[in-house]
Parts: sequence; structure tokens; C-alpha cells
Amino acid sequence: MAFCLASRHTKMTLEDFRQSLTSTEPPAELTLALTGLCSDAKGDWTRAHESAQQDEGKDGSWVHAYLHRKEGDQGNAAYSYSRARKPVCHEPLDAEWVSIVRELLG
Repeated sequence: MAFCLASRHTKMTLEDFRQSLTSTEPPAELTLALTGLCSDAKGDWTRAHESAQQDEGKDGSWVHAYLHRKEGDQGNAAYSYSRARKPVCHEPLDAEWVSIVRELLG
């Protein structure tokens, strides 16, 4: 499989991404936003939040919004959704996680 995730040109699928979660570290090719979602899936909210904050663009803001929604901080989540230019999500968290991964993988 070919990776060039920094520019969103990848052949990585959602299933490939899920399989990568079994590794100790996320694939080096992942963007900061996707790395954050890997950490979140592994139960490390703090590391996920740190990765999302390092990405100051729309993708990082979207992951940041999801993470704050997950922790119950709706105000911070709403602010981050607006920075990501996304509506506030009301889907179950696991469905939003999948939606974000799919879009960020391209």
C-alpha cells in the first residue's frame, strides 16, 4: 500500500487504518490529525489531544473538536468545530471517529 498522507494522497483504507492500531506506534506517514485518532482509539486521550493541537489546520481542529466532545467539554468542542468549518456533531462518538478517519484518508 502507498502512503502520502501529509498531502491526503493515499491508498490506505479505513480497514488498513484500523489494522495499524495493533502496532505500538502509529505509522510514521500519518498526519498529526490521524495520529491523534490512532491515540484516541488506543485509549490515550492526552496523547490524542497533543497530536490534534499540533495540527493548527482544519483537520487538527476537527479532531480537537471530537476529542473535546468526547470528554464532555461542549464549549471547547463547538469552538473547534467552527475552526474546522464543520457543524457540531451529534452522531455517536464512534460514528464520528469513523467519519473523520474516512475523510482524512481521502
